[in-house]
Amino acid sequence: MEQVDTTERLRQLRQLMSKHKVDIYIVPSEDAHSSEYIAPTDARREFICGFTGSAGTAIVTHDKAALATDGRYFNQASKQLDDNWTLLKQGLQDVPTWQEWTVEQAEDGKAVGVDPTTITAPEGKKLAEKIKKKGGKDLVGVAANLVDEVWGSKKPARPNEPVKVLGMEYAGKTFGDKIEELRKELDKKKAAGFVVSMLDEIAWLFNLRGSDIPYNPVFFSYAVVTPTTATLYVDESKLEEKVKGHLEGVNIRPYDAIFTDLTTLSSSEPATNGSTESKAPKRKYLVSTKASWALHQALGGEEKVDEVRSPVGDSKAVKNETELEGMRQCHIRDGAALSEFFAWLEHELVQKGTSLDEVQAADKLEEIRSKRDKFVGLSFDTISSTGPNAAVIHYKPEPGNCSTIDPKKVYLCDSGAQYLDGTTDTTRTLHFGEPTEMEREAYTLVLKGNIALELAVFPKGTSGFALDTLARQFLWASGLEYRHGTGHGVGSYLNVHEGPIGIGTRVQYSEVPLSIGNVISDEPGYYEDGNFGIRIENIVMVKEVQTKHKFGDKPYLGFEHVTMTPMCRKLIDTSMLTERERDWLNAYHKEVLEKTGGFFKDDQRTREWLERECAPY
Repeated sequence: MEQVDTTERLRQLRQLMSKHKVDIYIVPSEDAHSSEYIAPTDARREFICGFTGSAGTAIVTHDKAALATDGRYFNQASKQLDDNWTLLKQGLQDVPTWQEWTVEQAEDGKAVGVDPTTITAPEGKKLAEKIKKKGGKDLVGVAANLVDEVWGSKKPARPNEPVKVLGMEYAGKTFGDKIEELRKELDKKKAAGFVVSMLDEIAWLFNLRGSDIPYNPVFFSYAVVTPTTATLYVDESKLEEKVKGHLEGVNIRPYDAIFTDLTTLSSSEPATNGSTESKAPKRKYLVSTKASWALHQALGGEEKVDEVRSPVGDSKAVKNETELEGMRQCHIRDGAALSEFFAWLEHELVQKGTSLDEVQAADKLEEIRSKRDKFVGLSFDTISSTGPNAAVIHYKPEPGNCSTIDPKKVYLCDSGAQYLDGTTDTTRTLHFGEPTEMEREAYTLVLKGNIALELAVFPKGTSGFALDTLARQFLWASGLEYRHGTGHGVGSYLNVHEGPIGIGTRVQYSEVPLSIGNVISDEPGYYEDGNFGIRIENIVMVKEVQTKHKFGDKPYLGFEHVTMTPMCRKLIDTSMLTERERDWLNAYHKEVLEKTGGFFKDDQRTREWLERECAPY
């Protein structure tokens, strides 16, 4: 992983900070839509510090610079940051959060600056309060993004890719019905309207897809839905006639018009009782808690805005029957592609002795996937990692800067694809030689956690926060742990990481219970820095299950797996499995063979590999 010399970039940024009268400048990872994955034009944090991971916040003062990121990226960030930067390892004891570090630097009346489109209103409010409490001056919204000015003409242009209609055979519900459901929520909350700012929510709401952000089928846009109107803010050049016809009844406005329009809308909203008296209460606009500070300001601030968990995000996370069936089908095709790849990789490395690097393997997997029906593209950068690289949780191999795959070491492959009928995300850890005792032990403990979570039965109202320990219990009992969440929501031909649900220790996972129709990952792991890494990931869907009793007269829920490719036989220590776990494993492998075996009638190599890996224990 190469380092970037950031000395000159920081010098120019500090000059601009002085010009704008700010002493500290915050550079978040997110774009104006709180996107986890961003277009190259919005990769400001990466540009200023050189760290390429998807999560983190950079903070620059006139004499210091810090990058805060989580446990997934400690290893990567320590290699990519040059000497200008201090790494703040978030979550470790006695390490300040990026907010705490910022507040410390702001003592003695210093001003903190940030582009208000790149920070959410709740984050901005909390930070401003902490700054003032500690004796800092203020949090200042700097309209011009200072990193953009440093970047200058080398900054990538904003994408302008065409928008496409997602047919009913994949969406399962018209966008008109979705908007009417949203209006019912507006009516319940007596709201003037809802400002939709998350790109995947807009794509889902209007049954549209795009390609402005790599791996995420979304397009740059905003939307405003009121009791009587729906307006989509998008560059019209992106909309072909078919799309315009699909959007009949929807007002189309330029993307950049959102801020002036919101100011106008907010100031002209009629009183709730029809009175024209100035003292009459006015309906407020709803915005997501992930909406930017800039949107919040445009609407007139707290007196005119209510922040809520997005009702669109909640609805999107509960898949309809069409979407659920699409998930089942795309995972069968995707599982077959993975098995074909793993069989090919073993043949090349072991039988032929071919020298392959991590990028060559990832490229081959994409080639195999691309031949599957309804394939659109990858859902994220493939993590193809051998030996010590597998311990880098979000490792990204790059041409000319990656390792040759060693068949005598662990190989971890975390990959996924976008299909018209769904989104996939699967991790398998393999070994092509003789695993060490520790590798087999760790793999089997991770597998036991994966199975335990999938077999869980829990009452309606249970959150992913409450289920997290099921996946960690066996590792914990051996004094082992992993520094990432256990599960994330998955979109339906949308973002591979989808809120608001998740399984893990983050407090937000306690706020939203799992519901029938949720699609979520089950991915415990174990990582030994400098040695090896293990992760096993299946995608599961929440369903109702029948129980002998029904305490509280409420439904009980469980999981249905959809991922269809085998576990690694060489890495499983069957003596560590209970009878129930072994039965699960045999049933799973039988299902994988039955559902994917038909793809390999004319492919003897993959068929033999699949039958060997799926043989009963």
